[in-house]
Amino acid sequence: MDIAVIGSNMVDLITYIDKMPKKGETLEAPNFEMGCGGKGANQAVAAAKMGASVTMLTKVGDDIFADNTIKNLKKYEIDTEFVQKVPGVASGAAPIFVDANSENRILIIKGANQYLSPEDVDQAAEKLKKCRLLVLQLEIPLPTIYHAIEFGNRHHIPIIFNPAPATKELDFKYISMCDFVVPNETELEMITGMAVETDEEARNAAFFLLENGVKNVIVTLGRRGVLWVTSNDIRRFDAYQVKAVDTTGAGDAFIGCFAHSFVRNGNVAQAIQRAQAFAALSVTKKGTQISFPDVKELSAFLEG
Repeated sequence: MDIAVIGSNMVDLITYIDKMPKKGETLEAPNFEMGCGGKGANQAVAAAKMGASVTMLTKVGDDIFADNTIKNLKKYEIDTEFVQKVPGVASGAAPIFVDANSENRILIIKGANQYLSPEDVDQAAEKLKKCRLLVLQLEIPLPTIYHAIEFGNRHHIPIIFNPAPATKELDFKYISMCDFVVPNETELEMITGMAVETDEEARNAAFFLLENGVKNVIVTLGRRGVLWVTSNDIRRFDAYQVKAVDTTGAGDAFIGCFAHSFVRNGNVAQAIQRAQAFAALSVTKKGTQISFPDVKELSAFLEG
């Protein structure tokens, strides 16, 4: 396996709105879609669509959504040996609201995802040892994330950590053990407690993570591009200009494509540029995983 994603899956319930209703107000929404999502599954699918060999560790419920989630992962040739059902528990769900400016607001119900345990990581140990990269996020329990980070360090497997959805409860002891920490602006502000409204503030917050032991900080800034900060260098990558329709899952698209590209050639700058293009294409279509481009679409975009 190239990549192991240890993380969440969700059922995306996407409502497209003209505006959010006020308290006590009922509004008609122009459109609704349901799809497969969750940060872990999104990142796994993005990497798989680029050609990576991916295995997924996650938990689903025993409801009507579970089999569809597993079927969807298999559709992208993701190894589902360690995708397990939790009896008597609902699958994770994410009600998503996308406004007329393509901005989104998301709620998550973790459901079965909160049952992914350190023991599940141990059960998959033999397969995980063969992977070249671990990808982690924050829609599963922190003890499981910390255990996976320790596992990766023990077996010398590089780790990409996406601190999303952000929490102030993160232990910097474990963050510092990750090779790449990839937050967006909101997440960077949350985990550092520092303002990130300007580029200078974002750099300062990234340096705070470096001072706490992180090797690489890659900050996704939306329309402002990407900032890559190490102890030796600061690089800024301008965003690709596209007409955004739905930004849901753009960060996951970036991380999945980055993971694939980095595993293939180890070139961080090139991986960032490809991931930016992949994420840019994803926001030009509605939905999450269904909006992710394939290899041909990405190549045509980069060549055009």
